[in-house]
Amino acid sequence: LRGAVRVLNLAYEKAVSVRYTLNRWASCAEVAAAYQSAGPADGLTDRFVFLLPLGAGAEAGLEFAIRYRVAGAEYWDNNEGANYRLRGRQRVPPVTGLPQDPDSTAWIHFI
Repeated sequence: LRGAVRVLNLAYEKAVSVRYTLNRWASCAEVAAAYQSAGPADGLTDRFVFLLPLGAGAEAGLEFAIRYRVAGAEYWDNNEGANYRLRGRQRVPPVTGLPQDPDSTAWIHFI
């Protein structure tokens, strides 16, 4: 999973990382986000990008939070205590035969 986050430019030296779990916090890992200088700069924020290595366990779901360390302080963005969550689903091979309704795999159906 690739992602990007913008943080306030409070000081020159800063560190951004993403703490994540694939098993509801029975264990967790943390990856550092990398500063990305490309793109329009607004002078107020810096952009950092990250890559979370998802494997076979991703169907159970991913939860993560962002950590920002700057000027001796530490800040967390954890979606107001709920963490950011993504749920995967197992891919089902397409059934051969009659064409499948394109809306049959949609998460929400409108009537």
